[in-house]
Amino acid sequence: MSTQPDVDDPFFGRPFVSFLAVVALLLAAANLRGGLVVVGPLVEQIRAGLNISASAFSLLTTLPLICFGIISLCVPALSRRWSPQVLAIAGLLVISFGVLLRLADDYAVVLLGTLLLGAAIALLNVLIPGLVKAFFPRRVGLMTGLYSVTLSTGAGLGVYLAVPLLERFGHWHYPVALWAVLPLVCVLFWLPMLKVKSVGRPSHPVRVSLWRDKTAWAITFYMGLQSFYFYSMATWLPKILLESGLDAHHAGTATALINLVSIPFNFVVPILAARMASQHRLVLGIFLASFAGLAGLWWQPATAPLLWASLIGVGCGGALSLALSFFVLRATNTAQATALSAMAQSIGYLLAATGPAALGVIRDLEGAWQGALLLMMALQLLQFGCGWVASRPVNVVPDRDK
Repeated sequence: MSTQPDVDDPFFGRPFVSFLAVVALLLAAANLRGGLVVVGPLVEQIRAGLNISASAFSLLTTLPLICFGIISLCVPALSRRWSPQVLAIAGLLVISFGVLLRLADDYAVVLLGTLLLGAAIALLNVLIPGLVKAFFPRRVGLMTGLYSVTLSTGAGLGVYLAVPLLERFGHWHYPVALWAVLPLVCVLFWLPMLKVKSVGRPSHPVRVSLWRDKTAWAITFYMGLQSFYFYSMATWLPKILLESGLDAHHAGTATALINLVSIPFNFVVPILAARMASQHRLVLGIFLASFAGLAGLWWQPATAPLLWASLIGVGCGGALSLALSFFVLRATNTAQATALSAMAQSIGYLLAATGPAALGVIRDLEGAWQGALLLMMALQLLQFGCGWVASRPVNVVPDRDK
């Protein structure tokens, strides 16, 4: 057996450090949604505590998406100045500080904390695909799948634990404060990563621009349209089902299935994608599931709501994890993966932020959901086309190399 170091493996001969890197990446992923979504089940308590209106409360959930879009563009520049490990630690510390500010009794301070939280999460959103490329170049499918599952699980825990912690301790501060402590625990696992050389990061980093690359744009719109789809369905599916005649319990159960059903597809899709030269079959399967779920809602929402929600969950989980896979699979090095992630997530989340509002406006103008659902089906066709182009077995090419 050869004992020569693998130039592509920064952990060659150091299995314990490799294990720490896996734990560090997954713990970081677990902290990227919980601090945001925890406020959803606590809406009435937070509104009463801060004495704010429903529209003022909505800023606590929409501002982070806007931060995702704006801050993502800044991450490649930051990566040229500091190592991704340093930026990851800084992001986790800012997440903790931002959540702490959201415990204040002053609404202005809570908004500041929300902005810091959104900015820090945007930083880590962009960095992690590049770190997967750098740390685990031969296991990108497995690690992307684990990252995607942990991301969804962290969001689920944020929602699931909110009410029990509220009932146990009697104040909404406690379930929110949990998400200020967990990032600090995660930092302990990131400190050893400071000594790990990032494979694929040049000694003199240069600016990587992908704005003229067709594949990069296809991935960007695939990411944006799947985000638009997910946030729109997560926001309005309960209302659609309630207006179709279902009671609140059945509507809530169906909506919960979106996240539950998505988890296995979060894991499996990146592994399959990494084994394929072209991901066309995955794009087709994801499209068919999403389109069928939307068509069912448009046709007879109350007939099989659990089936429609499950199909939507398959589409949401598969599309998100495939988009994350594209960041790694279509890049040749860490710098390109980071630049592609930044481009796709900046435009993608800005597009996603418009989704719930756009569907709500159509519903108000029409007085029903058919028009909004037809729009979603049309956008699924567009998402399918973008995914088809992104699935071609070609790498992105920076503008300077064109």
